[in-house]
Amino acid sequence: MGRPIKHDGTVFRRKGTKFCWMRYRERDGTLHKESTFTEDWQEAQKKLRERLLARDGNVLQIVRKGENLTFGEWADLFLENYSKPPIREPKTHAANMRAASHLKNAFATRRLVEVTTDEIEHYLRRRLRQRVRFKTTSGYLERGLMKPATVHQELRVLRRVLNVAVRKKLLTSNPCSTVEFPVVVKKLFRPHYVPWSEQQRIESHGPQYLRNVVCIITETGLRIYKELLPMKKEQVDLANAVVWIPDSKTPDGISEVPLTKLALEAFRSQMSISGNGVFLFPNDRTTTHLKSLKTVWRNTLRRAGIPYFRIYDLRSTYATRLSAGGVTDEWVTQMLRQGDAQVLKKYSQMKLQMKREALEKLNRQANEMTGTLCQNPPVSEGFGTVLAQ
Repeated sequence: MGRPIKHDGTVFRRKGTKFCWMRYRERDGTLHKESTFTEDWQEAQKKLRERLLARDGNVLQIVRKGENLTFGEWADLFLENYSKPPIREPKTHAANMRAASHLKNAFATRRLVEVTTDEIEHYLRRRLRQRVRFKTTSGYLERGLMKPATVHQELRVLRRVLNVAVRKKLLTSNPCSTVEFPVVVKKLFRPHYVPWSEQQRIESHGPQYLRNVVCIITETGLRIYKELLPMKKEQVDLANAVVWIPDSKTPDGISEVPLTKLALEAFRSQMSISGNGVFLFPNDRTTTHLKSLKTVWRNTLRRAGIPYFRIYDLRSTYATRLSAGGVTDEWVTQMLRQGDAQVLKKYSQMKLQMKREALEKLNRQANEMTGTLCQNPPVSEGFGTVLAQ
């Protein structure tokens, strides 16, 4: 009969080293000794307690793996297993790859558990002082300072990478949770609302297919690159005025989308110029559909004399017009085909502008009689966000 175990684990000093060591038994009873890599007795005791909790939770091997894993190795595992399609969209994976290349330059050789909050904040400040570099045939060219939004995107990717490590028990907590971004990121995720007059100017200066795109998005809220551009003609039912979305960003996006009269006319117009192929927006140079509208969108805004904004903001305009028309937030969420109602705040932030337009119609002489007749109230022309019926 073996001797009874007096202690679950102990911390002791070992000759020939300045660090405290800990001794504990694993689940099978095997005695294990290892360094705590600290000289502080209290920190060593804390490390021992974490070891015992990991042993009791049957995640001791995973915790040890996390302590020996470098940030560069984990970043590569993340990009391979949690970033590539179909787990994430191709554009999201490309953004993760760009951010990870800069993050690995700073933390690649560091152990995953050694990446601290202070080091992350120092990295962010250093990146904000750097200049944008472009590679050319004659070498690298430097432009202006790095935009805060670009550096903030790297922080978001780092937070996502370390969150997965926490879920996998490789880390006890995410050091990004207490990081304070050193500057205020302006205009981050603030959509631009497109008034009806501005939309008409855009449509009058763009090619026919772009006019159809603008009309369809502002009337249906379809996602441009995921749902509209890859659309096939068989998905459009002109007789019943609906389109079928078989693949979307979220499960709620897979549904039938009803069409307004304007959207129906835009689909008919696009059908007439799309040719004999299967795609509604074919690419003349290849056998597939259009992949991007960035160039034609930027050129159209320049010709129309309108400051640049993202074409994706047309979807936000759709949500704002629904809200301004009196549609409840719950129904707007369903019309956007979003699973989370909180996302509506991102798409309909510009309702403040609609309120300002309403305040301009305020009648300060309402219910007041003059010596002769009651003053006629100003004629309302509507919000200017939808066509007059």
